[in-house]
Amino acid sequence: MKFAKRMEHFSEGIFTRLLEIKRQRLENGEPVIDLSVGTPNIPPAQHIMTALCEAAADASNYTYAVNDQSELLQAVSEWYKRRYHVELNPKTQICSLLGSQEGLAHISLAIVDEGDLVLVPDPCYPVFADGPLLAGAELYYMPQKEEHGYVIQLQDIPEAVARKAKFMLVSYPNNPTTAMAPDQFYLDLIDFAKKYDIIVLHDNAYSELVFDGKTCGSFLAYPGAMDVGIEFNSLSKTYGLAGARIGFCVGNPDVVSVLKKLKSNMDYGMFLPIQKAAIAAITGDQSEVERVRDIYEERRDILCEGFSNLGWHIAKPEASMFIWSRIPDHYDTSEQFAMDLVTQAGVIVTPGSAFGPSGEGYVRFALVQDKETLQQAILSVDNSGMLREKNNEFITR
Repeated sequence: MKFAKRMEHFSEGIFTRLLEIKRQRLENGEPVIDLSVGTPNIPPAQHIMTALCEAAADASNYTYAVNDQSELLQAVSEWYKRRYHVELNPKTQICSLLGSQEGLAHISLAIVDEGDLVLVPDPCYPVFADGPLLAGAELYYMPQKEEHGYVIQLQDIPEAVARKAKFMLVSYPNNPTTAMAPDQFYLDLIDFAKKYDIIVLHDNAYSELVFDGKTCGSFLAYPGAMDVGIEFNSLSKTYGLAGARIGFCVGNPDVVSVLKKLKSNMDYGMFLPIQKAAIAAITGDQSEVERVRDIYEERRDILCEGFSNLGWHIAKPEASMFIWSRIPDHYDTSEQFAMDLVTQAGVIVTPGSAFGPSGEGYVRFALVQDKETLQQAILSVDNSGMLREKNNEFITR
C-alpha cells in the first residue's frame, strides 16, 4: 500500500518509546509519574457538569448541531467583553472549535496553498508546525531564545522571508517555554503583519494561568489587531474541560468566515450538551478560575523549589501549566535525560527536542498531578542519583 507523502513529516519517535517504557513499568508493578502531556486532572466546577448532564439527558439534543447556537455565540461575545475588553460581533467574529488542537490543525487549509510560507515559533506546540505542514506549507522557524525571555525577535526575520510569508502563529503565555510577551511586542507584531500583509493567529489558551498576581489579556485588545488576525482561546485548562474539546476562533471576520466555511465541510458542529457546558463555564461563577490558578501556582512552587533544593535550579515560570527547564550539564541531549528520568526514576517528561530545533537542551514538565504526587516525583529523582555525576557532586547551571 502507498500513503500520502505528507505523512513523512510526522513520526511518533520519542513519545512512542516513552509510552512503551511506561506500559512496561506498569505491567511490572513499578511506579510511574507522568508529567509529559498537558492533560489537566482538575475536574470542572459542579455547575458546569450539571449543565452538561442535564443537557445530555434531553433527547432532543442528539441531533446534529450543524452551527453554533446563538446563545453560545452571545455568551462568548460577552465573555470577551467582560474578561478581555474586546468587542466581538457574535454573528461574524466567533467560531467554535472542537478544541484548539482541531482548529490549529485545520486553519492552514483555509489560508495557505501548497508551497506558501508560514512563520512558526521555535520551540513551539507541535501542531503549530504540523497544521501548516498538512496544508503543504513551507515553514520558517522564529527562534524563541532564553536570552530574549523567549520572545520572538521580529526584527531578526529576514526581509525576503517576511515578504513571502502568508501566515504566522504566535502564542503568549507560551507553551512550552511558559513565557509572556510585553505590550510592545504585540504593537510591533501588528505593525509587522500590516507591513508585510501577514495573517496572525495568536493562541491564548493560558491567559488565565498567570501567577504571582500578574494578569494577561488578549492580542485582540491591541489597536489594529482585529485588522490582521484572530485569536484562539480554550476552556480546556481554565475550566477543566479538556476532554470535552471546547475552543473558539475569534477576531477578524474574513478569517473567521473562511474557517467556518472549511469546518462546514468537515464536521457537524459541537455536540449540543457540550455547548451548554461551555455557556455555563463562561457565564457562571468565575471564582473557580482563581481556584484553578492557585492550584497550578502551588504545584509550580513545589516542583521548582523541590528540584532547586536538590541542586537542579529551575526558575519559576510566570504563566501556563508547564515548567520549562534546561537539562543538567552532565547530559548531552534532552531525549537522553528524559529517557533516564523514566527508566531510573519513573518520572515521564517531554524532551525539549520534541518542540522544535531550539528545544534541544530543555525538558518540559506538565503540572498535571496533585502536590503529593509531585513531591513523590522529586523524591524518586533524588533517590535515583541521576542528578549527580560519578563524584556525587550535584550539577547546576
